[in-house]
Amino acid sequence: MSVFIDEVPILLKAGDGGNGAVTFRREKHVPRGGPDGGDGGRGGSVIFETDPNLSTLLDFRPNKLYKAERGADGLGKNMFGKDGADLVLKVPVGTQVQVEGTGEVLADLAFFPQREVLAVGGRGGKGNQHFVNSVQQAPKFGENGEPGEDRTIRLELKLLADVGLLGFPNVGKSTLLSRISAAKPKIADYPFTTLVPNLGVVRVDRDHNFVVADIPGVIENAHKGAGLGIQFLKHLERTRLLVHLIDVSGVSGRDPLEDYETINRELAEFSAELAALPQVIALARIDVLPDQESLAPLIAHFKEKEDVPVFSISSVTGENIEPLVYHLWSRLQAMPAKGTQPEMASGPVRITVDSKAGDDNPKNFTVARESGDVLVVAGKGIERMIAMTDMGNEDGVRRLQRRMERLGVFEKLKAAGAEEGDTVRIRDVEFDYIDEDKEDEEDDFVEV
Repeated sequence: MSVFIDEVPILLKAGDGGNGAVTFRREKHVPRGGPDGGDGGRGGSVIFETDPNLSTLLDFRPNKLYKAERGADGLGKNMFGKDGADLVLKVPVGTQVQVEGTGEVLADLAFFPQREVLAVGGRGGKGNQHFVNSVQQAPKFGENGEPGEDRTIRLELKLLADVGLLGFPNVGKSTLLSRISAAKPKIADYPFTTLVPNLGVVRVDRDHNFVVADIPGVIENAHKGAGLGIQFLKHLERTRLLVHLIDVSGVSGRDPLEDYETINRELAEFSAELAALPQVIALARIDVLPDQESLAPLIAHFKEKEDVPVFSISSVTGENIEPLVYHLWSRLQAMPAKGTQPEMASGPVRITVDSKAGDDNPKNFTVARESGDVLVVAGKGIERMIAMTDMGNEDGVRRLQRRMERLGVFEKLKAAGAEEGDTVRIRDVEFDYIDEDKEDEEDDFVEV
């Protein structure tokens, strides 16, 4: 039994940057050597890469954490830490990367070759050699590595095909696919024989071919998830042309025109773009009919009122199959191809969908009171500054305080109504708010 996995939620974690070293030169004739701590290495990124040999997302485990390598810490003698290795995850062409929960599309991996960075590795922390100045000749602190990005995403595979076969279950889609291509889908005389999408390459001549997708049958209320519903309707979104198969044998007892209208209604409810795709009508199983002349009113209706090309076919005898194939090919020639690879820069392309211009600047932060005595300072730049500070190093913490003062953090906290003893939280670090102006006033009072 074939297994087809087309949706899976996973967790990504880019590597943290390595810590900067706090070291000093120690040589025989240099008793007071200066700082020579090297920088930490950059953390590895999580990169997605399309692979034309893959057809499912079976290799991915639901809710598994995929983590890139951490950067190595810096060393003495100005030696930098090694960069962490990138984690390259290969996915089928046609994979969409979405934010889990919101459905926001982060990347559309519709081409080959294509590489996208979905979680960026953290920068390495600076060693103490970077913090020498006229006042501070021997800094005893360095920076921690920047944390790598992490996110929860959902991978969703949408097949890439030129033509999609559309229709109710058991109308002969799989039989038609097996007739016009080398695909060998499971065929049986009961509904929902096709449980997974099948792709077949239709060879027009020696140098030309196109891809056809056989999608599991659509039923009424499919757009709400009935039957196999939404799970497979989405696979038709990337096609350029639809072949709408309608069973006219009378064996099922269904009304062909009613079936046609029901399916199109489901397409419109699911996606306006999908409903707008051009269609070709294939009146299937005509070999069962005692008299094909009975189809004349139905054919006239589709041609005149619906303005849709109509072919009466039999996948069993092959009647009108060749004219249908050549018609599809000629229609495709006149349509713009989907999935055409644009000019791409060499190397991976960074995804920046959730990053706004200026967000990295530590000056861009907000202060909000979370509860009675807790104020939260939030901002990508300032949170990174906190994460890269070694909170166990007094010199490093003093440097952080000076930077926060220059950025106006304490001033903004006071403007937000911070009072002595309130808790201030930045990222996962908490400290008590101290009103320095009030303390200065008290000191002045004591001196008097």
